[in-house]
Amino acid sequence: MRMAMAGLYKRVLPSPPAVDFASSDGKQLFIESVQNGTMEGFYRLISYFQTQSEPAYCGLASLSMVLNALAIDPGRTWKGPWRWFDESMLDCCEPLEKVKEKGISFGKLVCLAHCAGAKVEAFRTNQSSLDDFRKFVVRCSTSDECHIISSYHRSIFKQTGTGHFSPIGGYHAGSDMALILDVARFKYPPHWVPLKLLWEAMESVDEATGQRRGFLLISRPHRDPGLLYTLSCKHESWVKVAKYLTDDVPNLVKSDDVKDVQKVISVVFSSLPSNFEEFIKWIAEVRRREDGDQNLSLEEKGRLSLKEEVLKQVQETGLFKHVVAFLSSVISCCRNAPALSHENNLPDIGATVCCQGAELLAGKFGAPERYCCRETCITRLKANGDKPITLVSGTVVNGSSEQGVDVLVPSCPNKLNCCGSSPTGCNWIYPAGNDVLTALLLALPPETWRGIKDEKLLSEMSSLVSTENLPILLQEEVLHLRRQLHLLKKCQENKVDEDLGEPLC
Repeated sequence: MRMAMAGLYKRVLPSPPAVDFASSDGKQLFIESVQNGTMEGFYRLISYFQTQSEPAYCGLASLSMVLNALAIDPGRTWKGPWRWFDESMLDCCEPLEKVKEKGISFGKLVCLAHCAGAKVEAFRTNQSSLDDFRKFVVRCSTSDECHIISSYHRSIFKQTGTGHFSPIGGYHAGSDMALILDVARFKYPPHWVPLKLLWEAMESVDEATGQRRGFLLISRPHRDPGLLYTLSCKHESWVKVAKYLTDDVPNLVKSDDVKDVQKVISVVFSSLPSNFEEFIKWIAEVRRREDGDQNLSLEEKGRLSLKEEVLKQVQETGLFKHVVAFLSSVISCCRNAPALSHENNLPDIGATVCCQGAELLAGKFGAPERYCCRETCITRLKANGDKPITLVSGTVVNGSSEQGVDVLVPSCPNKLNCCGSSPTGCNWIYPAGNDVLTALLLALPPETWRGIKDEKLLSEMSSLVSTENLPILLQEEVLHLRRQLHLLKKCQENKVDEDLGEPLC
């Protein structure tokens, strides 16, 4: 007979210095703060308040709580058809197993917030001041458009444990106290603490990084980034690809053989690491067929329209024409042809995306179960006077079960006459290798090309990849990819904590 382990049931909150949110004093502080208008951020946060699912997941729980409170769309499903941030989805900057064992650093939490699509301002205590911190707390407490995650050491509050992350839920001006919505709810309840003490708790040094702690000011960008393209680190090859793009390419373009734009593109793409195609993806809109008929909701139409505009703007760049010309010249002999293919083989693309979509909708993405697309049908819908919409419908089989999946494909008229045609006989162009590679070239840091020796070519290449004259929608898409690449590179080098203050674009 086994003996049951007693374990721990909560901790007694040391008070003072903290004041339990549910105590008489805590309630009074709350009422007065509401009356003074410094609890506006509280309501969104409390609606998505969650308990960290692992003892070391305080950073992940805090971030997923804030991202959901800001209504940022993760762009991928959590379970079933639902797009929702969960701790298990925040793995682009650090493996979850490592976070589960050791927690996450301040810098890598900043990286995660960026990769999730949030606007982030991060400050260590040696980069800010108590007065500035107070101003930020007041700003986010009087609005629901931003939230603060604090990184602090518990010992200042006489609490057990060491470093911890939690969101700040409100502010009481009269007593200069902040409300900490502690995500370790199994241990301590939400509580008020003196702001000055919280600052002291953030001034401690994280022994793992040798850096001060601090706070993240997180808000929603004015539009969701990564509308059409995104970088992925799901495949283990991302480390090699990120290193190649940021370290090797700048050296390759220094060659004396680089005489024109075609040669620049050639040296970049002729030595690509294996599985390069797993690194940059275009984002598909996937839905269950039984979720509705073939009519699109206004939300779906809006997202698809933005994707199509980004695609159109990529194809109107001067760089795109050079990429198309290069791919056309090498596609028959290049050893990387499958990765670089510029053909719009939409049935094959649709079948692959339908299988991935079925896995996502079932909450089993990456599971060992095999999904096979038995049949694929491509149609162009036109209803209520709207412009035609490309719809790929597939029947996905997993064992004895079947699932109907629809993929909404962004498309635009083919003005260059360089790719395939749609089933209707009209020339249309879809996301493919040529525009994906163009977007990636635009996203490389400007200093990538500075080693080109021919001054005339350097000037031409700088003009082709410049983001300054891009339409605003494409400019934001490119800068988002550039930020992703920067952060992934820093994570790969374990320098994200050291270079926190570096500009990302």
